[in-house]
Amino acid sequence: MRSSAKLESQRDEKLLDLSSQIDEFEGYRHAHGLRLADIADSIGRSFNMAAPDLATMREAALIHDIGEMVMGREYIKTNRPLSEAERLDLQRHPVIGEQEAAKRGFSRGVQLLVRWHHEWWDGSGYPDALSGEQIPLAARILRVSDAFAALTDDRPRRKARTDEEAVIYLKEWAAIEFDPAIVMTFLSINSRSDVDDPIHRSGI
Repeated sequence: MRSSAKLESQRDEKLLDLSSQIDEFEGYRHAHGLRLADIADSIGRSFNMAAPDLATMREAALIHDIGEMVMGREYIKTNRPLSEAERLDLQRHPVIGEQEAAKRGFSRGVQLLVRWHHEWWDGSGYPDALSGEQIPLAARILRVSDAFAALTDDRPRRKARTDEEAVIYLKEWAAIEFDPAIVMTFLSINSRSDVDDPIHRSGI
């Protein structure tokens, strides 16, 4: 049992280190992957997700943008809007991320969540244009969690929005980008959270 616990601890340490490397490449000031994972976990528990599904979603959250790091494009760090060609190029990162997750031995569940974390509720996301409940619940949760966590942290291309501004964005894009039921659940959690909860933490 001790040996198993030690291996699990080492795996967690390596996963957090990988997540930190991805955050650093993307230019986040704080631990974006970890914050995203914590927010997603809170939402997932509200949907009574099983423990193995929560664990898979957490791993995917921590490495969701590994494809961007593998691509290594310098435009990700530039303080300017992306060109159309750059935007289209960047949309390749979920598939590249899926492939990298496979190479690193992550489960197929993690690989697919990495692939689908940019799918939109209305079917206009990428890479597979899935819509509605074609998108797995965990991927829909990651979409909302990623948007909120990214909007409320500084990036090279823009300053952080306030929590209130990010909430307005989620409401405006519910049933377009986001599953409206997940947005409602997030807002319910957000309304009863205090400043120490993961939703509000920006300095993890």
